[in-house]
Amino acid sequence: MRVLVVEDEKNLAYLIKEGLTDEGYIVDVAGDGEEGLYLAKNIPYDIIILDLMLPKIDGLEVLRTLRQDNIKTPILLLTARDSTEDKVIGLDSGADDYLTKPFSFDELIARMRAITRRYHGQTENTIRIADLKIDLDTHQVKRDEKNIELSSKEYALLELLALNKNRLLTRDQILEHIYDYQYDFDSNVIDVLIARLRKKIDKGFKKRLIHTIRGAGYMLKEDND
Repeated sequence: MRVLVVEDEKNLAYLIKEGLTDEGYIVDVAGDGEEGLYLAKNIPYDIIILDLMLPKIDGLEVLRTLRQDNIKTPILLLTARDSTEDKVIGLDSGADDYLTKPFSFDELIARMRAITRRYHGQTENTIRIADLKIDLDTHQVKRDEKNIELSSKEYALLELLALNKNRLLTRDQILEHIYDYQYDFDSNVIDVLIARLRKKIDKGFKKRLIHTIRGAGYMLKEDND
């Protein structure tokens, strides 16, 4: 998943980015509310981690502006304020959850997973499509109870397709979600990645799950119609 971290404390922002990158996330960082608002409006993030106390534009105003502009990206607030009133204001303004500083990285990850599961209508940590099973917490993938080893990019692509099952994803949409915007793209990078993933997910199985929609993009679905 692609994450935007809006945090002006450089050390904390670095630690969050480093930890999330190690977990396989694509992470962009903004050091103030103005930059964060610009990125959030122009890049389709899967989740935004937003500090409340920011220079230029404070986090609450960033949150309210995004919701007023009908940007529904899940938002996890970071706050040094632990009063109930501040938390209620944040949630009522459109935040999905909050985390009070200082916090543990494990709790941050757990809350992010819970938020994104709710956003995609997932009631549990596992996605099942036909005989394919994806554990969103451990990133373990099985098909017909056989373990499938994937690279970090292959898993990121599979998770993106699975969270959007039965929905067409264009090449541009896939690029935006699983590659850093500074990445030097080859024109066929997504086609190559799809081919690698298809060999691991579909080859040797009767039912094909990864479908090419000619001239449009790709889709993960159970039926072969």
